[in-house]
Amino acid sequence: MDTTTSVNTVEQVITARRTVKPTSMNGRKIADETVQQLLQLADWAPTHGHTEPWYFLVYSGDKVQQFCADHADLYRQYTPADKYITGNYEKLKNQGNLASHILAICMKRGNNPKIPAIEEIAAVSCAVENIWLGATALNIAAYWGSGGMTYHPAMQDYLGLGDDDQVLGFFYMGYTDEPVMPGRRIKPFEQKFKWM
Repeated sequence: MDTTTSVNTVEQVITARRTVKPTSMNGRKIADETVQQLLQLADWAPTHGHTEPWYFLVYSGDKVQQFCADHADLYRQYTPADKYITGNYEKLKNQGNLASHILAICMKRGNNPKIPAIEEIAAVSCAVENIWLGATALNIAAYWGSGGMTYHPAMQDYLGLGDDDQVLGFFYMGYTDEPVMPGRRIKPFEQKFKWM
């Protein structure tokens, strides 16, 4: 394969990546082995000082519904009455109904205090993008959500994370019957860089 073909293949996958909400998934299951393959792609993300801070809890089968129910219960338990919205509870409880797998995206702080936490978060984000691009190449729909209790200490405890660790969101995966929407960007390309 020549260099141009390789770049074109990578470009096709990157520009085809889309966010597909879990409610647009169809309930068809992804083989656990395929998810394992995507996690191996995550493991090749860049990492300063080889701290490899990405950590994923994988929910599949009945555990998807259990996680969603637990997430909704955490919302009900820790949300003040004046801020509690029944619709949010129901959304959290049912959000995974049509998803095949959910990955809890976590940053487990490396043991080198010289590396800023933001660099560890960036490494985890790169790991997620690797999963997402791999999923796109396999026609798997995906969604990175950070709503509900994502950033609440109760979720950190639920996932068994340490004080220096952080939950960055939840990655829903499945299949969809809906057509791929065209991609778009709002800001003109030329406004996003300055050539020096």
